[in-house]
Amino acid sequence: MMFTVAIDGPAAAGKGTISKRVAAFFGFAHLDTGLIYRATGARVLAGEEALEAARSLRVEDLQRDDLRTTEVAQAASKVAVMPEVRAALVDFQKDFARREGGAVLDGRDIGTVICPDAEVKLFVTASDEIRAERRFLELSGKGQDVTREGVLEDLRIRDQRDREREAAPLAAAADAVLIDTSEMDIEEAVAVAISAVEAVLKR
Repeated sequence: MMFTVAIDGPAAAGKGTISKRVAAFFGFAHLDTGLIYRATGARVLAGEEALEAARSLRVEDLQRDDLRTTEVAQAASKVAVMPEVRAALVDFQKDFARREGGAVLDGRDIGTVICPDAEVKLFVTASDEIRAERRFLELSGKGQDVTREGVLEDLRIRDQRDREREAAPLAAAADAVLIDTSEMDIEEAVAVAISAVEAVLKR
């Protein structure tokens, strides 16, 4: 069976956790497409040229331990606005999406650009302040020297760059189910996502 679930949304809205839980619940493969850009960004920070880094990306690159740092996140956002880099990474994502046995992909442009024909599209969001607090707790919990104000500012800069870029800006697909997690705990959000997928599978 080929069945694609596209989950989009801004940083720290909860889409990564929801995606992993949905994939595990249905036995689908999961791809955090943001890691593709983070892995490319990390290789650029190490001195590689962006397009070459994207074209030669391997699955192993997505398993590096340093992909969640603020520096790599900013580098990822910068390479993501380069059309030639995005084109080099699109085929990888499309192939993953149509693999046998079902797939869940989460990112910024899955439902709009990568998988516009996905069987299920979800857009996960939350308020800036809620997202910044979640990211602050995540980063400070890992021992990173960050402030709430700095995290909020970084988040807003990244959101603006993602929404205003010419190539595949962050946006909800017209037929996406909107999940606002501002007032939800993760169990509630996952339940809503699973229900949306089940509704389509039952058709």
